[in-house]
Amino acid sequence: MINNNNKICVVDDDFTFHYIVKEYMRVMGYNHKLLEFSDGEEAIQYLRENADNSEKLPDIILLDINMPVMDGWQFLDDYKTLKERLAQPIAIHMVSSSIHDADVKRAAKIPEIVSYVVKPVTIEKLTNITGYKASV
Repeated sequence: MINNNNKICVVDDDFTFHYIVKEYMRVMGYNHKLLEFSDGEEAIQYLRENADNSEKLPDIILLDINMPVMDGWQFLDDYKTLKERLAQPIAIHMVSSSIHDADVKRAAKIPEIVSYVVKPVTIEKLTNITGYKASV
């Protein structure tokens, strides 16, 4: 079960999505700062730099597919080579507006992806991802 001490990371180029996740998590009682990145390259670089520091690593990543610089698939390719060096496991949830069957099937074949969630995100979807219960 996820608890309120877990750190959440958002990797998405849509800053409205960042805002919505922050607001929903605040309403749900999450009281930590989210780690936020606008593309996969920024996020993977952060993970590389902090691979041995579990205090700085997220417990959960909300990963978009379509982003500039490095998309979600490219992020996952790099993540697979990095994950053995990480001080702790990370649960990756692909959160995308794509409803294409090819994307859903591709994600299902990647063991690092815990779930595939279709946007728009709701409090109910975040509760399923994080295990938190809304406080309102």
